Amino acid sequence: MDYMQRALALAGQALGRVSPNPAVGAVLVRDGRVVGEGFTQPPGGPHAEVVALEQAGEAARGSTLYASLEPCCHQGQTPPCTKAIIAAGVAEVHMAILDPDPNVNGRGRKELEAAGIAVRVGECEQETRRLNEAYIKHRTTGLPFVITKFAASLDGRIAAASGDSRWISGPQSRQWAHEQRATLDAIMVGVNTILVDDPQLTARLDGQESERQPLRVVADSHGRTPASARVLQGPGRALIATSDHSDPSWRQAIEAAGAEVLVLPTDGDSLDLTALLRALAERGVLSLLAEGGGILLGSLFDRGLVDKVQAIIAPLIIGAAEAPAAVAGQGAHRLADAWRLREVAVERLGDDILIIGYPTKRGE
Repeated sequence: MDYMQRALALAGQALGRVSPNPAVGAVLVRDGRVVGEGFTQPPGGPHAEVVALEQAGEAARGSTLYASLEPCCHQGQTPPCTKAIIAAGVAEVHMAILDPDPNVNGRGRKELEAAGIAVRVGECEQETRRLNEAYIKHRTTGLPFVITKFAASLDGRIAAASGDSRWISGPQSRQWAHEQRATLDAIMVGVNTILVDDPQLTARLDGQESERQPLRVVADSHGRTPASARVLQGPGRALIATSDHSDPSWRQAIEAAGAEVLVLPTDGDSLDLTALLRALAERGVLSLLAEGGGILLGSLFDRGLVDKVQAIIAPLIIGAAEAPAAVAGQGAHRLADAWRLREVAVERLGDDILIIGYPTKRGE
């Protein structure tokens, strides 16, 4: 068995359920046998290493620990994992990567080594960085990891000229989208999407509301979201980001409907999206899914705020110059300035094609 791969698989079970903490998996091995394993529990619960140590009991003494992230060495909602590892008598620790959190960032490794524990770093490094890409972005920049997702026709339209957009993608794509929502911290749309589609923005699995719901965010600089909008109802929390251009009485009505109203500065005539992202990060949002519409996505791309793209392409031709495009905004004046995807993955979802990649510009 590849023990670090097993630790990564365990970490995947925590992904999207433990923010603002990282998703970590841990495996304890003694005499070629797994004696304990675990993954991070929701905030306030034990970390992966402690779960594995508790499962192993006395068998942890003299064992080797495989952890997908450097064990923490500071007091948070739970005690430091390094102290528990040392107290349990673990002989060797393999960690995939160091923790970029300023509270750790190599200190955990030094503490273990100072206690006489052999430490190895670097196994499955790339896979681990990809798994915790949102956590790493959050801890190193103070911003959430931004994913843009859209479903478009072959000619790049997200709706017909009439505004009708249900449904461009097929049932398999919609189910996939709901599965994704359940693993993310927040989902965001622009106010035009609220006015046209009146979506709930909840995560539904097999027709049932998921136990874990993302924070629902609406970018609405002028205060046009109706207090009766479905996004303000149902399970989970909602946040409407607006500016001082909105009417104070409208803000009171939105708050009375149960949502948080966040007043932000503007960037031209629209919201300062960087300020919005920073405010979300301060609320513990590591991963943010921007689902549209084209104006919001265009603004995110124009400002270089997109980390990952998920594009569902349906076998439809819509046509019409008036039909809205998946991405609007200022865009690229020359093809050389266009965003291109790297590390592209392609998957079939029924009759639809899912394309996932990381945007970059030539020379980056």
